Amino acid sequence: MNGPEIRVELAPELGVFVPQGRRRGATAVVTDGVSSLGHVVESLGVPLTEVGELLVDGRPAAAAHVPGAGESVRVRAVERPQRVPGAPLRFLLDVHLGTLARRLRLLGVDAAYESTDIGDPALAGRSAAERRVLLSRDRGLLRRRELWAGAFVYSDRPDEQLRDVLTRFAPVLRPWTRCTACNGLLSEARKEEVAALLEGGTRRTYDVFAQCTECRRVYWRGAHHDRLERIVDDAVAEFGAR
Repeated sequence: MNGPEIRVELAPELGVFVPQGRRRGATAVVTDGVSSLGHVVESLGVPLTEVGELLVDGRPAAAAHVPGAGESVRVRAVERPQRVPGAPLRFLLDVHLGTLARRLRLLGVDAAYESTDIGDPALAGRSAAERRVLLSRDRGLLRRRELWAGAFVYSDRPDEQLRDVLTRFAPVLRPWTRCTACNGLLSEARKEEVAALLEGGTRRTYDVFAQCTECRRVYWRGAHHDRLERIVDDAVAEFGAR
């Protein structure tokens, strides 16, 4: 760029997206004189999905504003909890977030997941078609214009990822109501209805079952239940359930 120079100050939470030198205080940015403020912020490495209020010389400004010479810009992070208007809160996770998807489903959160890499255009297109918030650690994917809504997942640790999403979006939690395999809803199932799908040891040991209404997978309180229950209990204790 070779045009008006502005000063940009990023919220501390956005420092992860920029080089060390831009993480503290205001820094000089040379613009081209025609690009929008949103484009300038993205050119610094910050996805607009992570940007909250934009202030130009202390006054709120739209992402479409074209900055002029000498303007001072403050870029705030998205407020939490973030409200997503216009549709029921539903998520779409990319191929790298399978564990997070299963944990969200465990809590009863509608979380679609692509287990194979279908490509950025297809993911963004599905987000738009189904009006789902796309969760990803891919900044380039979150910059796609066809995206309906998106959010960067800040950690690579599943426990921290889950807390990040629950803190940011405050979804309603309805534990044990969704299939962790396919995201379908679960319903109670009588033992005799699912007996043919069970191994002998399971039939002899357990009497209470649930079954996915979509993929027909059967669930019971098996060997891993205590670990899953801890995940649920921790989330409900902090974020509540309805």
